[in-house]
Amino acid sequence: MRSRLAGGLAALVVLGGATLGWASAQRDAAAEEAASPLQSIVPVPASVTPAAGVTFTLGAGTRIQTQAGSAEATQVADYLASILRRSTGYPLPITPVSGNPADGIALLLSGAPASVGEQGYQLDVAAGVVTVRANKAAGLFAGVQTLRQLLPAAIESGSVKPGPWTVPGAKIVDQPRFGYRGAHLDSARHFFTVDTVKRYIDQLALYKINNFHWHLTDDQGWRIQIDSWPNLTKHGASTQVGGGPGGFYTKAQYADVINYAKARHITVIPEVDIPGHTNAALSSYAELNCNGVAPPLRTDTEVGYSSLCIGKDITYKFVEDVIRELAAITPGEYFHLGGDEAHATSDADYNTFMQKVMPLVGKYGKKILGWHEFVKVNPAPPVSAIPQFWGTTTTDNNVAAHAARGGKVLLSPANKAYLDMKYNASTPLGLSWAGFIEVQDAYNWNPGGYLNGVNESAVFGVEAPLWSETLVKTADIEFMAFPRLPAIAELGWSPRSTHNWDAFKQRLAAQGPRWGVMGINYYKSPQVPWPSTNPTSTTTTSGGSCSAPAWKSTETYVKDNSVSHKGKSWTARWWTRGEEPGTTGQWGVWKDNGAC
Repeated sequence: MRSRLAGGLAALVVLGGATLGWASAQRDAAAEEAASPLQSIVPVPASVTPAAGVTFTLGAGTRIQTQAGSAEATQVADYLASILRRSTGYPLPITPVSGNPADGIALLLSGAPASVGEQGYQLDVAAGVVTVRANKAAGLFAGVQTLRQLLPAAIESGSVKPGPWTVPGAKIVDQPRFGYRGAHLDSARHFFTVDTVKRYIDQLALYKINNFHWHLTDDQGWRIQIDSWPNLTKHGASTQVGGGPGGFYTKAQYADVINYAKARHITVIPEVDIPGHTNAALSSYAELNCNGVAPPLRTDTEVGYSSLCIGKDITYKFVEDVIRELAAITPGEYFHLGGDEAHATSDADYNTFMQKVMPLVGKYGKKILGWHEFVKVNPAPPVSAIPQFWGTTTTDNNVAAHAARGGKVLLSPANKAYLDMKYNASTPLGLSWAGFIEVQDAYNWNPGGYLNGVNESAVFGVEAPLWSETLVKTADIEFMAFPRLPAIAELGWSPRSTHNWDAFKQRLAAQGPRWGVMGINYYKSPQVPWPSTNPTSTTTTSGGSCSAPAWKSTETYVKDNSVSHKGKSWTARWWTRGEEPGTTGQWGVWKDNGAC
């Protein structure tokens, strides 16, 4: 997991009768063509065939039609309508339909090619109708995400905009490379509110992420209600890194997040990290310690020092109670046991612990996920167990042996996929123990050929972890996740044959305006040719009134943006949102230029 502070638009694009490889088409395209909607989709679809001269226009009379009798299709339509209504102001009624609609937007669970499987879709854009076909509702939902990106960026606005709302004509046939595409969030080091978690889930959905791995317990905090062990949250959730107030999720809040994610076809996978990373639990219950003494709560970021007492029966009652209660309110099939960085647990004790605990996951109807260390145990874990590889090398004999037995492996190499790593030495957030990860680093690796002994058929999927030692608010999460999260999402979804950095960076750049509309606080990597913008003047004067715009707490500012505030001019040293000029703030992000 993390030794943190301790040490082709398509495979083929058909243009004007000529068939070009995606990479070649991108190299030859003019800049404005590269920014066109069909050539700006992330993740890049498996196949796109443009329809020259065809445009669909979303209008005040447009309706959304769904497969008659399908509650799942109607739910996807409700989701789409909620996005489109707020920006267009159109009523967009949802009506059932049989057959092939001739107008509006149709979401149908029929007629899709068998080849797209359960998560893929076919999207056809004609002059009068946009039709999304899929075999399952998950595919319809994926098609809707592509449709969102084919509409102008302003479609993501929270208030009514004038449009026009056009979609270029095309036929898109698309399906994922890997069935599992995940993102992880650490709520243990710093606690994030339900609203913050939901916002991140919404962002994941846009890029066809379908699993949310939720890190709920660690040394610094226990964040999930467990009725049979109430002091876990009464005491163990009372602080966080840096000594803040902490917090926890009630079971009702946890269920609320699960349902919210489910409506976006995202499965929540809870993680309870054991036997290490357990200081919050050890501090909450003295009997879980071998010496019977509860240690104090910790608010630092050290790792590897804590361990449940392997020889005590109470340890396994505790673990079983936690698994039982959490499994009962978790619909997904996986339970993440953690298992990493158990440096305070001997190998023999670790083996004993895992052999007793792994069967408990199955007892309560779940399958095992865990950080890859757990596959070293003997006897070997069941083949159904999934190790999540977080190492920084391309060789791990235990993981390769698991794959050789027929097991699957989830890939999250820390030097490629960890979103909490700094972009470069000047990044104000994040860590760097696994190295710096710029966008190109996050994109330029092949999950199907990355780890020795783990070929493509043994890859369960990819996941982008985001640890929160340095992250305290939504803007922090977004700055570290964007633009690297879409890079990892594309590795999980798009065919290997489409993988091309020069093409991807153009498509990624086209996402910038959309993120601007959505208020996403993203890092403007110099590796990406972001489109030019027309910001309000950022010049300042010395003396008199400031010509720069007044500072607003709700605006996002990036390096060298200037504002006026309380009779002075200020320049952003790096990105900021909500940090008031003239206050120290968390990072001291504003440079005082003096009086206007």
